[in-house]
Formats: sequence, structure tokens, C-alpha cells
Amino acid sequence: MASQETIFIALASVFFGVSLFAWLLLRKVKRKKTLSHFSISGVSKNIEESLFEKIDQLLPNAVSTNTEEIERKFYSAGFYDFKLAHLYMPAKYLAATIGAGFIYWFISDATSSLTIIAYMCVWLVTCISVPDTILSVRANALQEKLSSQLPYLLDLLAMCVQTGMTIESSMSYLAQEMRGFDKDIAHLLNRTNDRARIVGLDQALDELYTKVPTNEMRSFVMTLKQSLHYGSSIYGVLSRLAADIRNVRMLSLEEKIGKLAAKMSIPLIVFIMVPIVILIAAPGVMRMMSGAY
Repeated sequence: MASQETIFIALASVFFGVSLFAWLLLRKVKRKKTLSHFSISGVSKNIEESLFEKIDQLLPNAVSTNTEEIERKFYSAGFYDFKLAHLYMPAKYLAATIGAGFIYWFISDATSSLTIIAYMCVWLVTCISVPDTILSVRANALQEKLSSQLPYLLDLLAMCVQTGMTIESSMSYLAQEMRGFDKDIAHLLNRTNDRARIVGLDQALDELYTKVPTNEMRSFVMTLKQSLHYGSSIYGVLSRLAADIRNVRMLSLEEKIGKLAAKMSIPLIVFIMVPIVILIAAPGVMRMMSGAY
């Protein structure tokens, strides 16, 4: 019985590791397809990429050893001044090695070798995948937060433009004023403003959408770029865009609320209806069994 449990744990660990690797690879491919589909920079990619470069681009972040890629992950997660990116991967593998050694030296006397291997596999997968998963969750939460706060930013930006300020001066002013309210939006505006001084506002907006690839941010970037290219009035457009984003988010919230009833039906059936049926039918079944005996 113990050997069967050990084999089950080992197979479950291997299945979990393979599934996690496939999930990370699928997310990477899906993200690249989404960015290429909604690309607004217009920069064509080189068709003659080598097979090694394509494989390196499709590799999940969990096995990435590129310092720039690690810094980008921490930056997307909200750690803007992280200076220890070169120690991230060695720290993960060092923790995995120390944990494996601890398991081998302190558990080897009480369990079999297959159980030790299963524990080592679980610890190795945990050390390699959990930090990247946490960073990915934080990055998604930060993107959702920025998207939800974007309508308020649009209203403030529209008011600044209405007073006679330019887009660049409005973004610089809001970046200074919003440091005490929301450091993430303030940093995003400050970074976009700094990049606009170097490469121009058009390219800075493209980089802004690359950092926050959401539908709300895409609408914001496209609106500003259209105003820059055609010289259209920006105040009314920003006000309407803020209202549209609020309406879309409200509709998505109502859709989630509508799905909640269907999702709650299964727990209600399992935890309420089934016990009620058992309580109703149990006395009759018990009387039948007692009469049979």
C-alpha cells in the first residue's frame, strides 16, 4: 500500500510539473498572439528569424535566465526599482538545492527512496514555479488596477487640457500631483513623459500599451494618437472615452453577477439538496432495513 501511494505521489508530481510547463508556454504564446494582433506600432518583424530565436521567445518565464527579462517581470509586477535581478535565478536554484539536501539528509531514514524522489520533485517544482507565478499574479492585478483607474485619469487629463495645457504638460502635472494618491499611475505617467521627451510621444504611447496590454489602455493610446495625427479636439474625446470605459466595466460586472447564480447552483445542490434528500429518505430506509431483519 505504501509503494502505491509513493508511485501515485511521484506520478502526480511529474504531471503537475508538465502541466505547469505547458500552461506557462500556452500563456506565453497567447500573449504574443494578442500583442501581435493588437499591435499599434506598425513595426514589422524580421521574417528570417532562426529556430533558436523562436524557441527562446516561446520559452516560459520560469526558465528564463535573461536579466532584462527578469527585470521586466519585476517591473510589470510593480517593483520599479529592483536592483537584484541578476540574483533572482541563482536564489531560486540555491533554495531548490538546499531544500533537496534537507529532504535527503533528514527524511531518508524514515521513508523509501521513491518517496524521497517525489518530495524532491515537488520541492523543485515549487521553488522554480511559485515565485514566477506570484510575479505573474501581481502583474495581472496591477494591470487590472491601472485599467480600473484609467477613467479617473482620463477625466483629470481632460480637465487639464480644457484649461489650456498640452498633453505632455498635463501628463507631467498629473504625474507630480498623483504621487500621494496612486504611485503606480504616477510612475506610469512619469515614465511615459520621460520617454516622450526622448523618443517622442507617439513612440512613448506605443511603449505604454506594451507595458499595460489591456483593451482600456489600447483605447486610450489610440485616442491620443488619433488626436496627435489629425489635430482633433481631445477634451470631448477623453470625456466620452472615460464614460465608455465605465459603461463597459459595468456591463462586464453585470455579466459576472449574472453568471454567479449558475455557478452557485452546483454548491447548493451538493451541500444543501443532497443532505436534505438524505435526511428525508434516511428514516424510511432505516425502517425498511429494520423490518427486513
